[in-house]
Amino acid sequence: MAFSTPGDNRRGGGSLAEINITPFVDVVLVLLVIFMLTARVMEFGVDVNVPRTRQVAETSRELPVINISNTGELFLNADAVNINELVKKLDPLLGKDRGAYLRCDKDVAWGIPVQVLAELGRAKIQVSVVTQPLETTRRKR
Repeated sequence: MAFSTPGDNRRGGGSLAEINITPFVDVVLVLLVIFMLTARVMEFGVDVNVPRTRQVAETSRELPVINISNTGELFLNADAVNINELVKKLDPLLGKDRGAYLRCDKDVAWGIPVQVLAELGRAKIQVSVVTQPLETTRRKR
C-alpha cells in the first residue's frame, strides 16, 4: 500500500486520499428516520390513554403489560385475551418477581380494572399501575 506525503515529489506532489463521509451520513440519517418512525409502534402496540397523576414513579423493570382499551378490551402485551384466561397466559411471562404492569384507558368503566386486579391478586401477582405525569411547567415572568 502506497501513499504520498506533501513533500514527496515523485508522484507530482499529490494530496492525501480522503475518506468520503457523504454515504456514511446518508445511511445514518436513513437509519435515524426509520428508528423515529418505529419507536412509537414499539411502545406497547395498544393505544391506551392512561390517566395523569401528580407523581409518577420511574421504573426500569421489564414486566409483562396488561392493557385495557377504552372499549374495555383486555390485552396481554399486544395480544387480545379473555379475563378468564389472563392468569394462565400470564404465568409463562412472569419472572421471579411475579409482577406485571396494568395500563388502563382513563375513559374505561371502573369495574373492568377492578376485576382484572382481583384476578391478579388471587394469583398472587404484584401489579404496578401505569400513569402519566402531570405537566407542571410554569411560565417565568
